[in-house]
Amino acid sequence: MIQGIGAAAGVAIGKAFVLPSWEWSLPDTQVNPVDLAQEFERLYEGIRTSKDEIEFIKKEFREVVGPEESSIFDAHLAILDDPVFMSEIRGIIERQYKAAEVAVKEAIDHFVAMFDLLDDEYMKERAVDIKDVGNRLLKHLLGAPEVTLPSDTQPYILVAKELSPSQLAHLNPVYVLGIVTMMGGKTSHSSIMARALGIPLVAGLENKIANPIQTGDMLAMDGDTGIVQLHPDEAAIQLYASRREKQQRKKEQLELLATVEAVTKDGVNLHLAGNISSVKELDMALKYGAEGVGLFRTEFLYMDRHSFPTEDEQFEVYKLVAEKVGGSTVVIRTLDIGGDKHLDYFQLPEEQNPFLGYRAIRISLDRKDLFKTQLSAILRASHYGNVKIMFPMISSVEEVQAANAVLNEVKQELDERDIPYNRSIPVGIMIEVPAAVMIADLLAEEVDFFSIGTNDLVQYVLAVDRMNEQIAHMYHPYHPAVLRMIRMTVQAARSAGIDVSVCGELAADERSLPLWLELGISNLSMSPQALLRVKHRTLNTLASDARETAKACFRYKTSLETEEVLGAFAGLNSAAKTAPTEQLPYSAK
Repeated sequence: MIQGIGAAAGVAIGKAFVLPSWEWSLPDTQVNPVDLAQEFERLYEGIRTSKDEIEFIKKEFREVVGPEESSIFDAHLAILDDPVFMSEIRGIIERQYKAAEVAVKEAIDHFVAMFDLLDDEYMKERAVDIKDVGNRLLKHLLGAPEVTLPSDTQPYILVAKELSPSQLAHLNPVYVLGIVTMMGGKTSHSSIMARALGIPLVAGLENKIANPIQTGDMLAMDGDTGIVQLHPDEAAIQLYASRREKQQRKKEQLELLATVEAVTKDGVNLHLAGNISSVKELDMALKYGAEGVGLFRTEFLYMDRHSFPTEDEQFEVYKLVAEKVGGSTVVIRTLDIGGDKHLDYFQLPEEQNPFLGYRAIRISLDRKDLFKTQLSAILRASHYGNVKIMFPMISSVEEVQAANAVLNEVKQELDERDIPYNRSIPVGIMIEVPAAVMIADLLAEEVDFFSIGTNDLVQYVLAVDRMNEQIAHMYHPYHPAVLRMIRMTVQAARSAGIDVSVCGELAADERSLPLWLELGISNLSMSPQALLRVKHRTLNTLASDARETAKACFRYKTSLETEEVLGAFAGLNSAAKTAPTEQLPYSAK
């Protein structure tokens, strides 16, 4: 039995396929100084091809797991644009007259060695990204083939020294039972992607195995505990097979809930909608029983292209979504770029603090031409379904009034064009910065609904960058300040008589259900993958008990106290993980 790091949950049993390490051994080739221009052209062509390939992988992966996880490949694109990395390569070619592939290999080795010397796990794991990008570039410079995986006929457990995001993106989850890596940990990009794909992963086995794992060896692994068994005996195989069967059975049982309403045991109904960024994600959300769309992230219509989408292009997508959900609500958020989301064809200014800078509604109000094009498309689509408009990152009444003024201009223009739209289309705002919470009563007088974006709200309340894994331990969604902010927002909305919903990751956290029941929030929006899990928790919850639990949470001084109590109520604490799976309600069987 080998103890590694549980990086992606799940159990797997099967034969190993060991991915060969691609170690480049290149002769120290030098070129004639007169041929340097040719080497630079080879380098630039390799960079262009690598970028195109990464963009393609990013797009394909995004359609499978969504925008958050696919943004990992933005880091790979950034490496190919990094002036320090590229300057190192060009310097080696120019000053040492070395071939492009030799220069790339030396630059990779230099930066990886530098990262490995740092006493920081996060930075060490970023060295994998450098190697991944560098290997892709070398592959194109050398014309080398990809390392081939087994043909998709027999499931296997993939074993590798380390697995790059690019390699993981090419895997077929149907045939990969699990992944075991010698390097890496929970914060590696590969671990994040494995969790998104639902593939169990155990990392960090380096120096813990007496004899190397060979292709064909039988393995049993547990991505929760981080345990790997090499050559398990029959009893262990039966144990792991039983656990895997229970997991599969639970997954199948959850899928039966797609058509069941989310109602607590004592009759409190919740409205569970989907967060989407594409029509494909909408199809998945509807498959899992989403009651409409609580957040349509429109910025992803603007990505993976070379220019801004036209009014007609946007209209067709918004109309299709509105028609697909029938009479259910579709909340369309206007363009939310900046921060960590960029467009290749729209140059944003260099900023020291982009999350506090030129982004979201600030860009829309500054670039009214873009804003009016999008609003016109949304209004036109409102004629075909129950569409609502939502403005992101609002921090003042003036911003709402300015946005509504532009909206009225667009309405007048549509009237002049004799184009139908919903003249009473509801308008709402995201509550995601502390300023919006503190003036929620004033903002409520200007709009029809609030949607609490807990991801950014937690980030701004706690001054913790949620994408910075070095301080990830400080990102606490259950921090008392966050809970008070949410309660203040709900109270302001209720006093003004407007609707309020939650659309951040906290909505998808089963543990938070008592909070919503206590606060009277009945509208939750989440990723399609979380819908059935939250619905199952709702069906097995007594609202009266949940409210009593939540009341105590608003009195606690620390995040840990709240997490422990909510985790215990949901049966999700470590002590409860071995408890029998709750039976699904009779109506779902």
